[in-house]
Amino acid sequence: MSLVFSGVCSHAPGITGRAARAPADQKDALYAAFDDMRARLQTAKPDAIIVIAAEHFANFFMNNMPAYALGMGESYEGPIEDPEWLAIPKRKAMGDPSLSQRLIREVQQTVDVAFCEEWRFDHGIMVPLHFLDPHNELIVIPANINCQGPPLTPLHRAWAFGEALRRAADAVPERIALVGTGGISHWPATPDSGRINEAWDRDFLDRWSRSDKDAMLAYTDTETYAEGGQGGFEIRTFIAAAAAAGGKGAVHHYQPIPIFAVGCTIGTLEIV
Repeated sequence: MSLVFSGVCSHAPGITGRAARAPADQKDALYAAFDDMRARLQTAKPDAIIVIAAEHFANFFMNNMPAYALGMGESYEGPIEDPEWLAIPKRKAMGDPSLSQRLIREVQQTVDVAFCEEWRFDHGIMVPLHFLDPHNELIVIPANINCQGPPLTPLHRAWAFGEALRRAADAVPERIALVGTGGISHWPATPDSGRINEAWDRDFLDRWSRSDKDAMLAYTDTETYAEGGQGGFEIRTFIAAAAAAGGKGAVHHYQPIPIFAVGCTIGTLEIV
């Protein structure tokens, strides 16, 4: 059919696991933005959702670290973390091996992508699904961009991955939604956890909302690490979502919430 939805959201584990410790007005505004994003997603009536995340050494390690991966399992279990710590119950998400294989074959025309019949979801996918598919109704196609283990894929290749996913979505009869999840600036699992560079975040979101390809691809990893932390490497998922959509983005919510350790972001993109 076609790509019918593209958006981005944060996936920090504190969004659910430390919800009670955040200022109530900030938490409530973020949760309302997730509710709005879910309504927009449901209006698009997708048959399946591709969730582009940066998984955190839950499935891929430095002994075998693909730049890009897509799932093609019958189902996927998560969270891999303690459900009480993450405050998200365990679930078995539906997969569709036939749909995954058709998407993978088309993506492979331009981007070499690994594929996995087994994939355990960590918070990078489970937090978005918790809000966007609370009743576990959608077919889920997990996608991963390596944002953890250098050498990292160049930003222009993340853009190419997004374009390949769009081409693949447009080539199948199913209605496909796509959500990129990640930072933006954050320093997880470091003494700087909770630090957020709001100015850097807003500059990136300005480039993203204009769908300014050249401006988004102008970042270097050295600059990103200095200004956005190692978590800032996850801009790759936002870039891929922008490339897939082709149109301008709308930032529906942005709020630095230190107890969640990230500038919490919700946005959608025009499909053109």
